[in-house]
Amino acid sequence: MVIVVTVTGGMRMRQFAETGVVAIDLANTWDAYLDDPERLPDVAALRRFRAELGEPEEAGGDLDAVRAVRGRLRAVLACDPPERTPALARWASELPIRVTVADSEGTPRARLTAPDGASVADRLAVRAVAELLDIAASGGWERLRLCAARPCQDAFVDRSRPGRRQFCSTRCANRAHATASRARRR
Repeated sequence: MVIVVTVTGGMRMRQFAETGVVAIDLANTWDAYLDDPERLPDVAALRRFRAELGEPEEAGGDLDAVRAVRGRLRAVLACDPPERTPALARWASELPIRVTVADSEGTPRARLTAPDGASVADRLAVRAVAELLDIAASGGWERLRLCAARPCQDAFVDRSRPGRRQFCSTRCANRAHATASRARRR
């Protein structure tokens, strides 16, 4: 994962599209390490988030509704894998989901989409559900995790060979290891 940092008015800002997967990037718009952990503080930030993830450009967007989608997404991701599937199914059943069939190299493929005219929040939610299903279909469901470093709760897919990764980044791994080292020395 590559993290691009932009400098704006002396403030360093993480790029939103760190993985390109809405389900993970939206869940990670809350950064407990920051003084103000809200990474979607206003509609301009929401617009930048959507632009980085290739969402269609349009005016506004209900920021509170998108934050509610993030909360629901984080609740699904926080479930242990056996409970995660029913939680995802419950969430999906509440969304305005359309199934479309598209050609994929000569083979029909079902895709979940939001209906025309759906709100920004609904489009992001449907896209997140579709991507979580793609992660599950590719064998990554058990490897979809939340960072074990406290206070971080960033989501990530463990792509390590042994499948035992606990931290979303080296930043969190280093902090957790330093904390454990200090505790052992006491």
